[in-house]
Amino acid sequence: MTTLYGIKNCDTVRKARRWLAEHDIEYRFHDFRADGISKKLLTPWVEDLGWEALLNRRSTTWRQLPDTQRDGLDRAGAIDLMLAHPTLIKRPVLEIGKRHYLGFKAEQYSEVFS
Repeated sequence: MTTLYGIKNCDTVRKARRWLAEHDIEYRFHDFRADGISKKLLTPWVEDLGWEALLNRRSTTWRQLPDTQRDGLDRAGAIDLMLAHPTLIKRPVLEIGKRHYLGFKAEQYSEVFS
């Protein structure tokens, strides 16, 4: 089963969803805001992609966090922050079986689904 995780109003998620639809690829969409996120769901992403790659340090949410939460961040702290603030997760996250892909690039999706 293919699942795309993200936020429905994110431009990059919209591009990924459009690409999947144009290529007739069946998938399920999981919205972080509407459907939530759990540690059980997030942990495999961190293990596969790395917490540093998954944490969106360019987001508005990140910039609004106090320095005490951002400084000295480690894996456990990053997971806690992403669970508390799902918009800190870079998106989209594409899950195919047990494999995960971060972000959207048409070339990457073409390769993954070839």
